Amino acid sequence: MFFMDRRDAGRRLADRVRHLRGEPVLVLGLPRGGVPVAAEVAKALDAPLDVCLVRKLGVPYQPELAMGAIGENGVRVVNDEVVRAAGVSPDEFARVEAREHAVLEERARRYRGNGRSAEAAGRTVLVVDDGVATGSTARAACRIVRARGAARVVLAVPVAPEGWTGRLGGEADELICPETPRDFYAIGQFYADFSQVDDGEVIACLERSAVDRPGGDASAAGPQVGGQEAGDREAADLEVVVQAGAVRLQGRLTVPRGSAGIVLFAHGSGSSRNSPRNRFVADGLNRAGLGTLLFDLLTEGEEGDRANVFDTALLSGRLADATEWLRARPEAEGRALGYFGASTGAAAALGAAAKQYGRVSAVVSRGGRPDLAWASLPSVTAPTLLIVGGCDRAVLELNQQAQERLRCENGIAVVPGATHLFAEPGALEEVTALARDWFVDHMAPTAHAAPV
Repeated sequence: MFFMDRRDAGRRLADRVRHLRGEPVLVLGLPRGGVPVAAEVAKALDAPLDVCLVRKLGVPYQPELAMGAIGENGVRVVNDEVVRAAGVSPDEFARVEAREHAVLEERARRYRGNGRSAEAAGRTVLVVDDGVATGSTARAACRIVRARGAARVVLAVPVAPEGWTGRLGGEADELICPETPRDFYAIGQFYADFSQVDDGEVIACLERSAVDRPGGDASAAGPQVGGQEAGDREAADLEVVVQAGAVRLQGRLTVPRGSAGIVLFAHGSGSSRNSPRNRFVADGLNRAGLGTLLFDLLTEGEEGDRANVFDTALLSGRLADATEWLRARPEAEGRALGYFGASTGAAAALGAAAKQYGRVSAVVSRGGRPDLAWASLPSVTAPTLLIVGGCDRAVLELNQQAQERLRCENGIAVVPGATHLFAEPGALEEVTALARDWFVDHMAPTAHAAPV
């Protein structure tokens, strides 16, 4: 490994870009991991720091394949070759662009409040990330920055694979990287501490940078996590009784101040609202500014009958009822709602999402059994992420088959070396990071429309 953490990487990277000091430089960090690195670089150059917000436009039903990208100020880049090859119609393209534009605006509000992005026109813009792997994000960022009128684009990263410059295809005027190891598998292998960066840390970096520069003012750096100005929404953390049809179910509702959305958890067989794994994930979502509702899908009496544990229709109905109960509460007003389902609970989440007619913003499955909701899968409209352990072979195959039936935006993420319960070191942290990013990207605040 080469770096202790991202700040150490940023300080070492700063030594390689000191020739830019004195130029009209703007430093842009790629959220989230690139921002702590960029903060150290901006400090060394005495340059302003901002975030570079880029959203990939994924091909419908194959979102990992980019057909373009959008950035702030109406900047867009379209890969016409991919659009033609994938047979994407203008209406399909427009729908993807509108969805990603909403996410882009939400992230801008989260990081800057009502402030505008820093002016790039006529300046040397230094784009910084914590490393380059495939180069797709960095390439899109450079295109966006150039389209914003930058006089010169410089891409700087602490570590990248040998031969990395060939992957950028001349997108930047200058490429800087102090470490280019031959045996490169992942960016994190070169950091002693490569823990996930949350929105709070991104905002703190922007605030510190604004204060440290002459005439700086922390109030210009944006709001707290969650995309709302400080104080405009109250926090909540309370035990609740969820009314689901004729039954009352115990739960805990946690909503950070300014949260953009709330995630309802559907636990797996033999588990409950006190599941340590679900609570671990929920804590990670809370730190990212998302609300959570963990509740028991069954009463104590019902749990004694094992048939209830695998009754997908019963459990998805309970989750749908709990969703309507939550919508009626003031804590959910104006907030998007999503589902996190674990093991058999994933089937309940997908079954409930299929009944919500677009009113659920996102679904994440952890080690899920989507095959138990087989008939419902084509009716799910919420963007869905399936997370599976790489060593959980049977469940991985079931998830791959289920993905083929989904007609919504979807993805499958395999955690290497993880088994069904993700008990291996770092596995549950990876699940949390994947879930957090999926929900943050897809849960912009929204009014709760009536079903159609």
